[in-house]
Amino acid sequence: MAQHNLGTVIGFEFVRTVTKRRFWIGTLAVPVIMAVVFGLIFLSNTTTDTASEAQKSARLSISYTDASGLITAENAALFGARPAGSPDAGLRAVQSGTVDAYFDFPANPETTAVRVYGADRGIFENGKYAAVAQAMLGRAVDQRIGSPQLSTLAAGKAKIETVTYDGTQEAGGPGSVIPPLIFLVIFYGLIVLLAGQMLNSTLEEKENRVTEMILTTLKPTTLIAGKVIALFAIGLVQMMVFLSPILIARLLLPEQLNPAALDVPRLIFDPVRMTVGFLILVGGFALFTTTLVAIGAVMPTAKEAGNFMGVMMALIFVPFYAVALVVSDPHSVIVQIFTYFPFSAPVTALLRNGFGSLSLLEAGIVIVILYVGAAVMLRLAVRLFQYGSISYTSKVNIRTALRAGSRHAASAAAPTTPVP
Repeated sequence: MAQHNLGTVIGFEFVRTVTKRRFWIGTLAVPVIMAVVFGLIFLSNTTTDTASEAQKSARLSISYTDASGLITAENAALFGARPAGSPDAGLRAVQSGTVDAYFDFPANPETTAVRVYGADRGIFENGKYAAVAQAMLGRAVDQRIGSPQLSTLAAGKAKIETVTYDGTQEAGGPGSVIPPLIFLVIFYGLIVLLAGQMLNSTLEEKENRVTEMILTTLKPTTLIAGKVIALFAIGLVQMMVFLSPILIARLLLPEQLNPAALDVPRLIFDPVRMTVGFLILVGGFALFTTTLVAIGAVMPTAKEAGNFMGVMMALIFVPFYAVALVVSDPHSVIVQIFTYFPFSAPVTALLRNGFGSLSLLEAGIVIVILYVGAAVMLRLAVRLFQYGSISYTSKVNIRTALRAGSRHAASAAAPTTPVP
């Protein structure tokens, strides 16, 4: 019977949530926004690159003076540039509209700025003057070097590939960091989208004044456990929705999304780090879920519970204030505190796991802390909900609720003496 009731609670909570329009609006909004943002970034980069190339090859009426001796008449003619009689004459030609721009190349352009004067064409269009001046100087330097190979090296365009070793094993490098960090992104997405649902999972029944009726047919443990499991199922649905655009795009555009084509390192999926990341994700999600459910059991209204929501959300963002320290010095005192404090442990441990600084022993300790903490918070949520089920207008006193729960458990366990 208890198992049947648990299944009923899970099914009811799951169906009630996933059939709401606002659930799908919030869930689908994440991949849609991501697709729009990436699309805009891609379009912007493409447009910017095209505009930059166009600026470099823009045909302008240009005059110049060159004290460096690098710019030859033949090289300048390729850009439509002609020598000016003097810097003053070049500047007056720009001011009078005789030419579009005047470039003043100094004797030592490596240490002294090239002065560029041009007719105002707007913030973006004005950038073409510097682009053409740079192109002129770059071509002059290439001709002076006389070797495309040496020009490429001098410009710092040589490709460098770095391989590191952990003992005799080749380390993954940047390609091994990205996959484990996916669990951190999923964790943030789930908490941000489901925090309100976690908090209201027990508040809704209290505000509707139906908790007494529910508890006549269900045990508090069955009810709270069913709600937590339903939230896990909802989180799994959202996780699949978050990842679906990436998987679909990878199937439809295999060449465009090939890491080699995107100029990103080859992704390496370390089974140990991926397993650790998954266990930390589940444990962290369980801890925050049971904690928010417990807070909902204490508070009489969603408005009062919202204050605690802000505190819980702040806890998962605190480690990001020390992210540089987490990466550069993972064994510092503050990072160790963040690693083992239950409510900052998921984010800190996922960061360290992604960057490879979380040992298996440390990972095991963090996982135990998260799962034990989730179990304790689940038990606490049951006690608080059982005691506060009829506290419709006032907050539940946690100390009183725990003492009452202990007395109830003791009386239930005490042997009864038969009446003669």
